[in-house]
Amino acid sequence: MPDRRRWMPNRPRTKRALALTIAGGAVVVGALGIALVYFVIFPTSSPAPFALTTTSSTGKGHTQASSSVQPAGRWTIASGSAAGYRVRERLAFLPAASQAVGRTSSITGSATFIKSKDGITATAASFVVDVSTLKSDRSMRDEKIRSIGLESERYPTATFMLSSPIRLPASASRGQVVHVSATGALTIHGTTKTETIPLAIRASASEIDAVGSITFPWSEFNMTAPSVGGFVTVTNGATMEFDLRLQRA
Repeated sequence: MPDRRRWMPNRPRTKRALALTIAGGAVVVGALGIALVYFVIFPTSSPAPFALTTTSSTGKGHTQASSSVQPAGRWTIASGSAAGYRVRERLAFLPAASQAVGRTSSITGSATFIKSKDGITATAASFVVDVSTLKSDRSMRDEKIRSIGLESERYPTATFMLSSPIRLPASASRGQVVHVSATGALTIHGTTKTETIPLAIRASASEIDAVGSITFPWSEFNMTAPSVGGFVTVTNGATMEFDLRLQRA
């Protein structure tokens, strides 16, 4: 008689192997279920990137100053400031990625300006962001970045310290939006790099508003792109963005 065992499908030969197989399947189904709820049942809603608008943080429109603004002196972070991250998340079986955005208003810092021959110069600036308070539209995501990726439990702050003066053209003293760059020491995830960040700046008699962002690979700051069970993944580029409102000290 032919050996019937040859025609039997492969199967676990012990109760332990069977239990491990069932457990492994449960983990896969569980991760897939979390991802499904995460992306499909509750689709993400991402705020637009920061940009200078015609409306100030108080709800009143910014007006173009007819006389020169004199911002010389020290300015500190004011209400309405925000900073955070923007990344692309993807679910394994969905064709397109979605944007994940987390933000916080827990920012401290200051900048010093002087009047220069050709306009205005920022001679010093330093800012600290409490990244442990970052919030997105998903509490699950907020909990995950505390232990993976950004690891905000271990590295609760991100900082920037200006290393070279920022020279603003004369048009900045007339309330116009100007585009410049800020070079300095950026610290994220306990790693410090010298970075140059493009800025859009507008000055008025009562407020200086600076908006900017920078995109970098996770590895640049010794981070690993987050992954949830291999089903929810994040692309290699991460963006740090901010809208800093400054008031006279």
